[in-house]
Amino acid sequence: MESIDQKRVRIEDVEIMLAQPTALRIQWVGQEEVIKQLLAAWMVVDQDDLPFNPRLIGKPGVGKTTLAYAAAKRLGKQVYMFQATMDTRPEDLIVTPVVTPGGQIAYAASTLVTAMIKGEVCIIDEGNRMSEKSWASLAPLLDDRRYVESLVAGIKVPAQKDFLFAVTMNDDTSTYDIPEYIHSRLQPQIFLDFPDEDEEKMILQENLPFVDDEILDYVVSFLQRAHENDEIYTVRDGINIARYAAKRIKSEGMAMVDAVEEAVVMTVGSEVIHYLRSEP
Repeated sequence: MESIDQKRVRIEDVEIMLAQPTALRIQWVGQEEVIKQLLAAWMVVDQDDLPFNPRLIGKPGVGKTTLAYAAAKRLGKQVYMFQATMDTRPEDLIVTPVVTPGGQIAYAASTLVTAMIKGEVCIIDEGNRMSEKSWASLAPLLDDRRYVESLVAGIKVPAQKDFLFAVTMNDDTSTYDIPEYIHSRLQPQIFLDFPDEDEEKMILQENLPFVDDEILDYVVSFLQRAHENDEIYTVRDGINIARYAAKRIKSEGMAMVDAVEEAVVMTVGSEVIHYLRSEP
C-alpha cells in the first residue's frame, strides 16, 4: 500500500480517497470499570497477539459511543465513526464509487477502511441495525486475517497492526439478529447499565455546566425513579430535560418545578410525569 497524502492512498494501483476523523467535545464521566474493560480488550500483550473487537451493549443513551470515543482518546488515537442503519450495504462499509466533477469514477474509502489504513480506531454505532450481508463483508477483518475486500474497486485492503475496532449495540428489539459467526468475532461483550445517582449528576454537570445545580438535582431524581421502575429513559433524556427547563426559566421566568415538569412532558411524554418528586 503506497501512501500519497493524508487524503488519498493507492492500493493495488487504485487510488482511494480517505474519510475524515470524527472530532467530538466529550469526556467519559463515571463508570471507570467499563473503560478499563474496553482498554484491556484493545490491549496487545505480545507480538503474536491481536486486539479484540469488543461490542458495547446497553439501552439507547447510556453512553456506549461516548465510552468508545473516550477510550480511543486515552490511547491518543483518531476516531472514525460509522453509523449503521438497516439500509447499510457492504460497499458502504468498504469502498464506494463516486463521480468526480470531471465526470470520472473515483473511489471513496469508508470511515472504517480509512481507520484500517491509518491504524486508528473505528466505532460502528448501532451495529445490530445492519443486515447479515453487510456483517458478512467484515468477517475477514474481525478474525486473524484482518482485511476487507472491495468488489467495487477490485482490491483487498489490509488493516494496519495498530487498527482498533468496536461496535455499539442497543439492547432493544428494533434490530437484526446478528449471526453466531459474527457474534463470535465481536468479543468481549461489555455491558453498560444506567449510572448511579452520583455518576448521573456528574454527567449532567459535565454536559451542562451552565445549568443550576437545583435543576440538575431535580432531573437526576426523576431519572433515578425511572431507572428503579425499569423505564428506558437515560441520561441523554435528562440532559435534554435540564437544558429545556433552563431555557424556559431564562426566557419566561418560570418556576423551576414548573419548567422541569413542562420539559419532561415535552421531552419524554406526560405518562411519566409521576416520577417527578412533588417537591425538589
